[in-house]
Amino acid sequence: MNPLILALVLCGAAMAAPPFIEKTDIFPLDKEHNHASAIVELPNGDLMVCWYRGSGERTADDVRIMAARKKKGAAKWSEPFVLEDVPGFPDTNPVIWVDSKQRLWFFWQTIVANQWETAVTQVRISTDYLKPGVPKWETSQALFLRPDDMKARVDEWVAKRPELKAHPRYAQLLKRAEDKYFSRMGWMGRAHPTELPSGRILLPLYSDGYSFSLMAITDDGGRTFKASQVIVGAGNIQPSIARRKDGSLVAYMRDNGPPPKRVQFTESKDNGASWTIARDTDIPNSGTGLEVIVLKDGRWLMINNDTEKDRYSLALTLSDDEGKTWNWKRHIELDTRTERPGSFHYPSIVQAKDGSIQASYSVFMNHIPNGEPRKTIRQARFNVEWVEAEDPK
Repeated sequence: MNPLILALVLCGAAMAAPPFIEKTDIFPLDKEHNHASAIVELPNGDLMVCWYRGSGERTADDVRIMAARKKKGAAKWSEPFVLEDVPGFPDTNPVIWVDSKQRLWFFWQTIVANQWETAVTQVRISTDYLKPGVPKWETSQALFLRPDDMKARVDEWVAKRPELKAHPRYAQLLKRAEDKYFSRMGWMGRAHPTELPSGRILLPLYSDGYSFSLMAITDDGGRTFKASQVIVGAGNIQPSIARRKDGSLVAYMRDNGPPPKRVQFTESKDNGASWTIARDTDIPNSGTGLEVIVLKDGRWLMINNDTEKDRYSLALTLSDDEGKTWNWKRHIELDTRTERPGSFHYPSIVQAKDGSIQASYSVFMNHIPNGEPRKTIRQARFNVEWVEAEDPK
């Protein structure tokens, strides 16, 4: 081999980072219901995670939003603290995110009448959030939207699938679409927002009342919001956005509809204002949350429960062609017990400044007897090389 080529090969091999993964439970197994986390890296390198905790979910009026911090380089997380609690109402599905102006966004849902369709999304923004405990919020508002195209979108969807007209769900959807209150309430978040080069911010939301999704759009940094076109389909919820190199957008969604259970997909060519009707991909999804991010090298990384049933398998998949194929897969969690395996689900991921990936997700240890502590939020740090190495054979 040419000595120069050999030197370049050896140099490349030396520079390749060894695969690694590190996992930490943010707090010990807890008796309460701890679920639906979101993770963010702050500008100083600290980490922050939020989730909800209580005796249940939408029907439990003691549910509040918790958070914890981890200093850059620290081995342990801080003690959890209450990030928000509207007394007497369940607070759920929190998300934290840092925009290009280094403002920390926090949005969550307060469930007004113990049903998901009565959710009101609330948004807060802070520039003073690096100190321990609760950030100092500069803005706070409830997010109200008018998705006035609901009936037209349902009709458009059914026109492409006329067999749906005979389905009882069609009549239910039309009735709900004509109800202004039902259409404007119940929009909830799950995945991180996306900021476009123009400064437009897309806040991905969904409705359990419809099992549809949309984007809350702000072009003025969060002062005002408007609804995108409703994304209709067979149970497409909890969208997560990726931006292609040509500027078009795609969103991957949890499958809340009938079998086959697959990650659902939609795309937009006008910066998130309008979206195609959702359709299935070939990626299995057991009706659970997922997230996709665009890595610094242009590849896409998805975290998803990759089975059609249950939540014992949580996988990372990697695409080098903007989602056309996902040629690398590695399981961040896989419980092969045949009886009462653990549940690892509702993941959140971000890429840190050092190139590593930070993830958080719910952990339910289902084999532990009822009444004993069995739930926590887990943080994992790993590199792309670890995903590329795939599962051990």
